[in-house]
Amino acid sequence: MYYDTTGWKLTMKNNLTKKIFTIITVTFVSAFLFAQEVRPDALRLYRDGKYAEAAEVCRAEIAENPNNLDSYVVLCWSLVSNRQYSEAERMSSEGRKISRYDPRLVEIQAEAEYFLGKNNAALEHFQEYISIVPAGGSRLGEVYYFMGEIFIRQGKYNKADIAFSQALKIEPLRDRWWSRLGYAREQAKNYTSAAEAYQQALTLNQYQSDAKNGRNRVMQYLQ
Repeated sequence: MYYDTTGWKLTMKNNLTKKIFTIITVTFVSAFLFAQEVRPDALRLYRDGKYAEAAEVCRAEIAENPNNLDSYVVLCWSLVSNRQYSEAERMSSEGRKISRYDPRLVEIQAEAEYFLGKNNAALEHFQEYISIVPAGGSRLGEVYYFMGEIFIRQGKYNKADIAFSQALKIEPLRDRWWSRLGYAREQAKNYTSAAEAYQQALTLNQYQSDAKNGRNRVMQYLQ
């Protein structure tokens, strides 16, 4: 008796092909899900001070999703904290192509420019941040402080006084900021108010050497 095995062989071949395809698909999906599951949290790495690792995770996230705005933000925070200011400036600019007025990226771009010595560009972006950030923005105090430092660089001591004073309205317990306010007032020859600022810094931190030296200098003018 003759049996036609052609159909049977074809069926077996098709079944084997389907099984192989299924195995490959499941393997790739499982590998993808596993990678997603074990990938470290970039924000947690950043908060733990692991800036290079956080940046690496963010770059991988951006490679998978180029419109992941939060990944750009954490990446730029990590780069600035790791003192990679040029790269932070570049990546914040890239992120702003996705969201032009995201206040986090505006601020971090300004901060990177501040550390790069790009005073005018930094001032422009700090002012932009102030104009768009919601009331009570978490970085407002820092922004006014940076602006004060830029005005000191430029020799605009009265403007520095205004900026530092505004920063201290928001965060009044920063002893170094009080010391820098005292310095701005000292350079503007406002010695009485400079002494008051230096004294406030020392009230918060009696070991603030800049404030102690500054107070001694201005007291010579007030005696």
